[in-house]
Formats: sequence, structure tokens, C-alpha cells
Amino acid sequence: MGTLFRSRLDRWFKKRLPPANLIQLSSRRLFIFPTRAGFVWLGLLLLSWLVATNYENNVVFGFTCLLTALFIVGILATYANLSGVSIRYIHAAPVFAGEIALIEVAISQPVRRERTALRLYFSEDEAVAVSLHGLESLSVKIPVATTHRGWFAPGWLTIESVYPLGLLRVWSRLDLNGRCLTYPRPVSGNPIQTLISGAGGDQICTDEGSEDFVGLNNYQPGDSLKRVAWKQFARGQGMHIKYYADFQSEELWLDWESFSGCDRESRLSRLCGQVLRIENSNQTDICYGLRLPGLEIAPACGETHRQQVLRSLALFELSHDREGQGQNALQGRQ
Repeated sequence: MGTLFRSRLDRWFKKRLPPANLIQLSSRRLFIFPTRAGFVWLGLLLLSWLVATNYENNVVFGFTCLLTALFIVGILATYANLSGVSIRYIHAAPVFAGEIALIEVAISQPVRRERTALRLYFSEDEAVAVSLHGLESLSVKIPVATTHRGWFAPGWLTIESVYPLGLLRVWSRLDLNGRCLTYPRPVSGNPIQTLISGAGGDQICTDEGSEDFVGLNNYQPGDSLKRVAWKQFARGQGMHIKYYADFQSEELWLDWESFSGCDRESRLSRLCGQVLRIENSNQTDICYGLRLPGLEIAPACGETHRQQVLRSLALFELSHDREGQGQNALQGRQ
């Protein structure tokens, strides 16, 4: 019964409060309801009114009117503390699955007014309190825990206030159409098996299939006569062979097939852990590439390449719909 009610309530909210990157709080989006203290206040007001009418006591009548007036003032003041505020989605930096993402929003108001003790949260345990004093646009980062890789949608953002009397709570639920790119949860400790390392420099050389001339080596029985340096031989310098080599930069390949005994998510986590291991090795000249089924990213270095690799790991084999939603969200905020 509770699940059914919550499901219907969510559908009603989605219909009444459509998602948008910029939302201004108006009477259509704001809700106001008594707090626990407000219900106690109403009970006291009712009791006072009963005493006043039964005993026809003017003092109690006056006390009842005072309680009623304060409650009405509380409704107007609490509603005004949130009415007209605008919230705009700005950005959410990528994080790894299981980490806390910070959803950045901007809060502003059209007129200069003191607005105190506004609370914003995705989870009440991680609420952020802000106040507006002028016409400035205030940037706020709201934490939310991520659960899975891919495009993570933080869900409804709640903004509320009980200022000034604490008798009423004015609130709204916002869908700012924001998404956060979440990388796989990194798993470290796995060896990187595809390292190609030089003998001490930044490059290595190979002889097979080489075309670049490097130097001369002494002739050994069995060497091909096509590689003999005949000019040096004619000058009486002895019999030598030409030595060729290809140079390759030091690079790594992070390969999906290196973890054949693991399931998909475990492979992605291990590959993600290897990316962090390389980036944290303080060897900025090491280039690395990524091989996934149906995808190959050539070896490269730098922050742009790192983000490309992690993004490919985050979105690997996710449905196009989920990726498309995230891209639309990114385009919408740009």
C-alpha cells in the first residue's frame, strides 16, 4: 500500500513539476504544511478557543486571537522566504562509483530580499543550508552518493525552509535534469601485463621488419649478403652488415582480455584501477591505450586522453538511451 501510494505520488509530482535546467519557485511549485511544532500550536489554539467559548472569558479569547494571528503571519512569512527563488543546474564533475558526487547549482532571486535558512538536499543526511542577502547568484554544491557507473541521475532535489517561526514548512521538489558521469569503481592490485619497456630510455628498438639505418655490426656467418656493407668492404674496413631498427615509444595497452576469468563489471573495475595506477605513477611520459570489445583507443598521454579512457569504461555496453539522456543533459546546461 505504501509503495503504491509513493508510486502514484511520484507520478503526480512528475506531471506537476516537469524537469528543467532553470526553475523559478512560484505558487504552482511551492507547498506549505505545518511542522510538528505547528500541529502543537494548532492544538493549543483549538484548546484555547474551546475554553474561551465555554467560559466566555475575554482574556482567553484575546489569547486565542493572538495565537491565530501569529500562525497566519507565520504562513505568509514562511511562504515569502522561498517564493521567487530561482535554481539553475550548473555542473557535476565525474566521480567513481560509490563516491560522493557534488551537484553544483546556482541560487538567485529577482529582487533584493533577505532569505534565511534555506535547506537543499538529495538526502536529509547531506543537507546544505544557505541564505540570500542580495541580488547575487550563489553557487552551492550539494552532495549525493553514487551507486553505479554510467550516467547517474541524482533524482529529486528538495528545497525547504521553516523560517521564521518553525511552525510551517514550505518546500518544493525539483528535477533539474542534471546528470553526473560515474566511472567504474576502481580495483587495484592487478599487474599490468602488456608493458613494453625500453632498456633505460624513453624508447625501444626492434630489428624485425625495420627500415631505419642505425649502424654497422660485424659480419657473422649466416648473415644475409643483402645486408653486407660493400662500400666499407671495398675500402678495406672489413666485412660488416648494416643494422636497421624501428623505434617505438614506451606505451601500455590495457586489454579487456587480460581478465578472462572475470565478469564485465569486474573487468571494467580492474581496467579503471590500472588507469589510476598509471596516472599515479608520476611517469607522465608513459602512454597507454585501451582495448575493449568493439573499441580501441590508441595510446596517448595527458588529461584529455585519461578522461576519454575513463568515459569509455563508464559507458561501455550501456544502452544508447541512457547515454543519450546524459548527452542531452550536458548539452542543455551548455
